[in-house]
Amino acid sequence: MVSLTAPYVSGFLAFREVPFLLELVQQLREKEPGLMPQVLLVDGNGVLHHRGFGVACHLGVLTDLPCVGVAKKLLQVDGLENNALHKEKIRLLQTRGDSFPLLGDSGTVLGMVSGQPSPSLSQALRSHDHSTRPLYVSVGHKMSLEAAVRLTCCCCKFRIPEPVRQADICSREHIRKSLGLPRPPTPRSLTQRPVACPRGDSGESSGEAPSPQRQADRTAPGGCRSTAHCQVG
Repeated sequence: MVSLTAPYVSGFLAFREVPFLLELVQQLREKEPGLMPQVLLVDGNGVLHHRGFGVACHLGVLTDLPCVGVAKKLLQVDGLENNALHKEKIRLLQTRGDSFPLLGDSGTVLGMVSGQPSPSLSQALRSHDHSTRPLYVSVGHKMSLEAAVRLTCCCCKFRIPEPVRQADICSREHIRKSLGLPRPPTPRSLTQRPVACPRGDSGESSGEAPSPQRQADRTAPGGCRSTAHCQVG
C-alpha cells in the first residue's frame, strides 16, 4: 500500500498516482528485466482527456512503454455527452467486440471512422456478450487505436480486461488482509477460459475517485505480458 499526499484534482489524476506506478515499473526493470510488460493497461483515459493527455499517456511517456487507457465511464470532454444519442449507440452494440467511434465538437477525430484504418484516438467497446455497459478505450502511448481495442477485447473474460480486473481483486484482498477485515463473498470463477477475440489476434503496437491500489503483472492472452493500473474508485 502507498500513502497519498497529493490532493485529488479532477483532470490531474496522473500527478497523484503515476509516481507510485512509475516506481514499481522501475523496480521491475532493475530487478526482473525479463518480466517487463510489453504493454500497460490503465484504468483511466489516454488522449480522451480535458487536455488530451490523461493518466495512460503520462505513465506511457515516463516508462516509454506502450500504454492503453481503459475507462468504465465516458469522460465528457470536447462536446462528448452521455446523452440519448450516445445511449442509443450503446444499445446498438450487439455482440462482443462491437464498437463505435467518439468524435469531439472541435473536429478532432477521437474514434475509428466506419471501421477503416485511421489515426483515431478513442472508441467505445462492448467487451463481453453478457455486458450492456461499454468500455471507453483510448490511445495512451506507442499504440494505435485499432491495436488497443483488439488487445483490450482479447483480455476480457468478463466486462473488465483481466489485467485490470485481477489488479483490483488482488489489491482489495491485500488491503482486506492488512486491515484484518472479513472476507467478502467469493467472486466469480477465475478459472473460466478466455474467449477467442472476435477481431483476430491482439495485434502489435504501432509505435505506438482516487485511492490507488497496487499494480499487478498478468500475462494476457496471446502471450502479451500486461501490467494493470490500480483501480480508481
